[in-house]
Amino acid sequence: MTGTNVNVSTEPAGTSIWTATRVIVLVFTVLEVLLLIRFTLKLLGANAEQALVSAIYAITEPLVAPFRGIFAQPAGTPVVEIASLLSIIFFVLLAALIVAIVRAVTGKRTGTTA
Repeated sequence: MTGTNVNVSTEPAGTSIWTATRVIVLVFTVLEVLLLIRFTLKLLGANAEQALVSAIYAITEPLVAPFRGIFAQPAGTPVVEIASLLSIIFFVLLAALIVAIVRAVTGKRTGTTA
């Protein structure tokens, strides 16, 4: 009987890295879409007492709150909510940074041996 090489794992190398980065990107994409919906609703002057609008505002408020007050908002009803735009930019950059760190830490190491 000849010896056969049996590969138990069906996952190609690097699949866990791919999966981790996909999950990170998915989570941050959902957050960014919610923030874009919030920005659009504020821009169009949506009724904040409507249930769906109120729910989106409530979900995204903790994400926008740290950016409130960085730039002065004009008095009255805000036409452009700058805090939402800043939070969107922040989360895009944060997602890119986290994905880069995951890839750097878990990526394949190539180099010379001593």
